[in-house]
Amino acid sequence: MINLNTQYPTITNDIKPIANKILHLQRITPEEGLLLWQQAEPGLLGMLANHIRESKNGNFAYFNRNIHIEPTNICVNNCRFCSFSKKENEEGWEFTVDEMLDKVKKAEPSITEVHIVGGVHPDRDLHYYGHLIKEIKKIRPDVHIKAFTAVELDFMIKKAGYSTEEGLKKLKAYGLDSIPGGGAEIFDEAIRKQICSRKNTSEQWLAIHETAHQLGIPSNATILYGHIENYSHRIDHLNRLRMLQDKTNGFNAFIPLKYRNKNNEMSQISEVSAIEDMKNFAMTRIFLDNIPHIKAYWPAIGKPMAQLALGFGVDDLDGTINDSTKIYALAGAEDEHPDMNTEEIIELIKQVNRTPVERDSVYRVIKEY
Repeated sequence: MINLNTQYPTITNDIKPIANKILHLQRITPEEGLLLWQQAEPGLLGMLANHIRESKNGNFAYFNRNIHIEPTNICVNNCRFCSFSKKENEEGWEFTVDEMLDKVKKAEPSITEVHIVGGVHPDRDLHYYGHLIKEIKKIRPDVHIKAFTAVELDFMIKKAGYSTEEGLKKLKAYGLDSIPGGGAEIFDEAIRKQICSRKNTSEQWLAIHETAHQLGIPSNATILYGHIENYSHRIDHLNRLRMLQDKTNGFNAFIPLKYRNKNNEMSQISEVSAIEDMKNFAMTRIFLDNIPHIKAYWPAIGKPMAQLALGFGVDDLDGTINDSTKIYALAGAEDEHPDMNTEEIIELIKQVNRTPVERDSVYRVIKEY
């Protein structure tokens, strides 16, 4: 067992009992989490997060072979942090079903997942996207389709005239396998009104994921951090997710998403530091004791920072991507054309003495390297 007194001699009496709870794999309260976030040094947070990470996932660092499809960046919402979306009268893109199917046909045969997210298009409903899923499955019946944020789902299901449960059942019948975690942003409604006032509420986001879990559709969860929120807003966000996971056990992974400040209405806000990124990864691993995996989405923070995060509680690096997403590139991320082949991602993991493991979309092991 780690000796806090000798290894962290500057640890305060306020923090020490919280750290000891974590070392004994005991759940901490939101109040304890906030205190830890505010007062603990990054090295201590990294050690505590790594302790939990290794208790859950050993030395494994997961990845998968995937492509993204972003059907359109035309969007009815006007989120101030977004560098991706365009209004109907602005220049954007609207891929046809045939164009999107062509992307699947051209993808490497080894991919195991197609990830579909995009703008909330005013004219496209559940059946439009259901047809897309059905046609993808005809081409690649073996591929896992992880598609549509809760924000997209809310719109397309209502547009088709269904309840959330009815709509998700129909999408599952079309071939939807799981749901990504986007659109959560920050759950605090006051902050939400300032940065994404047209989006559905936090309660609606949580209700859609809860219904999906009840129907046997697993999902991921996210947070958008590093803008106008503070630590108390982040803890509240994590706590709501933890409570839902206690109820449904339907979240596979949690992905902290960094706010990037290029080409959007909040560009005057400076991006947070790499130290803050690592603290954030560590705290999510420490607090979300019931979500199995923490993912560093490398197109958002870059390959070196994602690699570093493997020492701050992270056990997953997402996938190969194959230059198939523009969302973070448009916001100023370092990788303008995000792409890694399998050999590169394996080497990235091995360089920090982790064991690369190729997984499927629900974390079944395909191959250990």
